[in-house]
Amino acid sequence: MVPRGRMQCFNHEGARRVSQVPMDMSTPNEVLCHLEDIPDGGVLGVDPPDPAGEPLLLSRHGNSARCWLNICPHAGRRMDYAPGSFLVKDEKLTCAVHGAAFALREAGLCVAGPCRGQSLVAVPVRVRDGRVERA
Repeated sequence: MVPRGRMQCFNHEGARRVSQVPMDMSTPNEVLCHLEDIPDGGVLGVDPPDPAGEPLLLSRHGNSARCWLNICPHAGRRMDYAPGSFLVKDEKLTCAVHGAAFALREAGLCVAGPCRGQSLVAVPVRVRDGRVERA
């Protein structure tokens, strides 16, 4: 159980949960998670404390991180098949709803499936002092 007023971060397997202090998801410099919370080559789902806020998806490659809305451009639904559980193989994220595959190293570009050529909606982030922050 997460204390009231805190948000949850899940790794790509949905097994490890980390509580984070709530933040305004649109404000720059707000910490989304720590870089080490994201498995290298994997993804992490971040749900906002506000139920009306947009869920995020973070990807890590070494010391860098990228972020997108956790919403498939084709289906308009979350990419995870269960909260915080994602289908990731060979650096491609597969939408659990219609099987669209997004290349994590190619800015979230859909490389296979019903929305080929479209991309996930990017959210600017930066890594500073081991934290992933909104940019």
